[in-house]
Amino acid sequence: MAQTYTHFIGGKHVAGTSKRFADVFQPMDGTIRAQVALANGADVAAAVENAKAAQPGWAATNPQRRARVMMNFVGLLNKHMNELADLLAREHGKTVPDAKGDIQRGLEVVEFAIGIPHMLKGEYTDSAGPGIDIYSMRQPLGVVAGITPFNFPAMIPMWKFAPAIACGNAFILKPSERDPGVPMRLAELMIEAGLPAGILNVVNGDKEAVDALLDHPDIKAIGFVGSTPIAEYIYGRGCTNGKRVQCFGGAKNHMIIMPDADMDQTVNALMGAGYGSAGERCMAISVAVPVGEDTANELMRRLIPRVEAAKIGPSTDPTADFGPLVTKAALERVRGYVEIGVKEGATLAVDGRGFKMQGYENGYYMGGCLFDHVTTDMRIYKEEIFGPVLSVVRAKNYEEGLRLANDHEYGNGVSIFTRDGDAARDFASKVEVGMVGINVPIPVPMAFHSFGGWKRSSFGDHGMHGREGVHFYTKLKTMTSRWPSGIKDGASFGMPVMH
Repeated sequence: MAQTYTHFIGGKHVAGTSKRFADVFQPMDGTIRAQVALANGADVAAAVENAKAAQPGWAATNPQRRARVMMNFVGLLNKHMNELADLLAREHGKTVPDAKGDIQRGLEVVEFAIGIPHMLKGEYTDSAGPGIDIYSMRQPLGVVAGITPFNFPAMIPMWKFAPAIACGNAFILKPSERDPGVPMRLAELMIEAGLPAGILNVVNGDKEAVDALLDHPDIKAIGFVGSTPIAEYIYGRGCTNGKRVQCFGGAKNHMIIMPDADMDQTVNALMGAGYGSAGERCMAISVAVPVGEDTANELMRRLIPRVEAAKIGPSTDPTADFGPLVTKAALERVRGYVEIGVKEGATLAVDGRGFKMQGYENGYYMGGCLFDHVTTDMRIYKEEIFGPVLSVVRAKNYEEGLRLANDHEYGNGVSIFTRDGDAARDFASKVEVGMVGINVPIPVPMAFHSFGGWKRSSFGDHGMHGREGVHFYTKLKTMTSRWPSGIKDGASFGMPVMH
């Protein structure tokens, strides 16, 4: 009998009241693994009320003690790494080694959050005016929430709740209903690490739960990662309701390949960044831009056999390059895009649509697809496919390659592969994209820097984790103080000045 995921409120598993459920599938074989409860407004309200009651005591706990909970949590994540990775792989479809990377990149933000006593230090100016001192502090917002996607069910929840909780907030997590097992397990481990009940609550659900979070007056901030249309919806509704909102949407990440690039390094990078995790990454390279016909021809000569030889396997196969897509609907969607590309006139150099996994015929598998001679008016270039599909757009020169990245509506990540330091420096300065890699295919910053795209890949003023994350989850308070010292000023009706 399939297990049932409920909600996690006040340190306990709570059934909820909606009586609605969704199936959780195992992508590698298409079987139903579990059912997940879908929260209604009353369930969300219960989680928020519980968090609101717990938050003041947590905010009053000194930052060093809050950091110790994060330190304990890091130890538990490492202890349970294999268990978490297996669960993640079975519900998402990515391979176990890739799942461990998902967890590790989340763990790094938890490690960053251990340093929260330093990050919360304010500023102080002695004698800013006659007998006047000015100092500042950062204080938690209260109850905040995060809506996280299916493709990183460990990493992105930790990117959000670790800084928020370390800053003294209570956090409501609404993970994807497609793979809720790991987020639920993370909440359990946080309690085991010493987090007070109610500071991290998890409500599973769909749009009904999302809307309830967006409309609840006691939620002061909300973050989201997912597609751009939903990011726009959440940003608009959240801002209308007076919340601080941070939303990250879709992407179409380019890799500019200069004629002097190390082609072995380039092809290896494209294979991992384009097809890893079956392309279900917002930072995946989905557009390769070789500069010059000779570069393009050499790239295709080397890339075609590598894509054809990629090993696709079940999530539990440690030797597989990538596994299945997350759902049958996702598989059909990606196949549909490949058909669109063919109809639009792109050259389908490698067609992976016919791939079948022996013994796993009901799994959601698709081989790698590679398009050449893609043009900017094609849908496969304009839209995010989110699957193992790489498009090659040939550029005549460097300026055209730079323009392609700058003109696209998305601006999440971009890379340039070159041996020319001048070209790399010029590209880093001029490209209109939030995260830039130089001979690095997936330029996701480390935890002590901040993650964030530009243009229609990002909505809001702050990035995730790093100093930006701390600022998003705190509010600034500045004090101007003077203590009586025999000064007998008369009333002043002008604007105060410090002299």
